[in-house]
Amino acid sequence: MKNKISVLSGNSLKIIGALFMVCDHVGMLLFPDVVILRILGRIALPIFAFLIAEGCRYTKNKLRYFLTVFLCGVVCQLVYYFYGNSLEMCIFITFSLAIINVYALEFAKKCIFSDASIFRERISIILFGLTLAFTYYLNTVLDIDYGFFGCILPVFAALPHSPKNASVRFFDAIDKLPVSVLTTAAGLVLLGLERGGIQMFGLLALPFLLLYSGKRGKLKMKYFFYVFYPAHLVLIEFIGVFLNYIR
Repeated sequence: MKNKISVLSGNSLKIIGALFMVCDHVGMLLFPDVVILRILGRIALPIFAFLIAEGCRYTKNKLRYFLTVFLCGVVCQLVYYFYGNSLEMCIFITFSLAIINVYALEFAKKCIFSDASIFRERISIILFGLTLAFTYYLNTVLDIDYGFFGCILPVFAALPHSPKNASVRFFDAIDKLPVSVLTTAAGLVLLGLERGGIQMFGLLALPFLLLYSGKRGKLKMKYFFYVFYPAHLVLIEFIGVFLNYIR
């Protein structure tokens, strides 16, 4: 899914998403009364959710991709619990569930639009339904960042993606960047309705997504977000402790 207007690579989107994420966490941890920082922070999730869908599509090792995100989530979760005694699930847990759902969607589309047997088609549909149900259930018993619709936001982005090893005219027509951004927008609206407050400002991310080139970028930033996420939180926390100390 390459865009003729090659303005923002995947790496560029990661950097933009990271900057808006910093705005969000600075607002949350240091300046809770500055609402504009939290509004700008709403742009981060749609960008990273969109890139999760892209990562699921192009990864050469699906299990490794999932385990990388999930294990980062486990490590961050342990730090959350022992440092802050927090049971809120971090964004890596959200994206781990997202990856499972996107994989289930990909499998269902591959079975439906190929020469798979009727039995396998039905099993793939049931499996996708079960992953959605499992994700919804976990959100009723755990405090997962961004809730159910945050977990499946990458699924919305992946809806128009053509199934691998299958040439289908329908997907040839809809597997376009604007369509993927449109389905992402639908997911963002549902997320905004579910979460309320300023969450609907996540739609501000759409212009950035429309400028996506479909290319990764020249720099090797594969593990950028995995390192940046906990590192920037530690730094902001340190700044907060320092400010409280000198007051």
